[in-house]
Amino acid sequence: MRAAILFFVLCCLLACGGEVEHTAEAVYDADSLPFMHSTGVNTLISDSGVMRYRLVAEEWDIYSPNNQVATWKFRKGLLMERFDENFHIDLYVQADTAYLHHQRTWELRGRVVVRNVKDDVFLTEELFWDMTNHEMWNHQFMRIITPERELEGTEFRSNEQMTNYSVSNSAGAFPVSDTQTNDAADDGEALQSDSTLAPEPMKPAKTPAPKTQPIKFNPHSSTQTSE
Repeated sequence: MRAAILFFVLCCLLACGGEVEHTAEAVYDADSLPFMHSTGVNTLISDSGVMRYRLVAEEWDIYSPNNQVATWKFRKGLLMERFDENFHIDLYVQADTAYLHHQRTWELRGRVVVRNVKDDVFLTEELFWDMTNHEMWNHQFMRIITPERELEGTEFRSNEQMTNYSVSNSAGAFPVSDTQTNDAADDGEALQSDSTLAPEPMKPAKTPAPKTQPIKFNPHSSTQTSE
């Protein structure tokens, strides 16, 4: 009897000691919900006390999980203009989706369009902008359109002004100037006119007229004779 009771007690102790409670970290609203949500955004942002940026967006969400540095998200597109010291626009940026990580790095995706102060246009589907190191780069296809040429390639890297850049695996198209076009056209016309000259038709050789013998007339004869 004692053995049965002891066995029962041991089984209860082993059963209670084998239970493990599985727990997970608490999930807070701040981890999944923005603490600021704005619609119809058209605002100016200053940098070091100077007005430098203008943001236009349909929606603007700011997340700050676990009280970390906030992340800005523009899921429905972003239009951004940057101003120089004289409040002239020196950079125009447009993207279907945009993120600002840790108040430092922009991540632009979708149809990304950038226009610099030289009126050069940059078209791509991905672009990163490090505002601390003042540089831009991507690893996707990039198309660059300038007033003088068009350039395509990958592995793009540039300064923050998008005026000094490099592209790998590049290919481009360079228009010909009007002077070269006119010279080429003149050469083509000369070549065409020379090639279309037909040889002068050969004239048939003149057949020499047959020599005729003078005829002597003898009034006393009824026939005429020739020498």
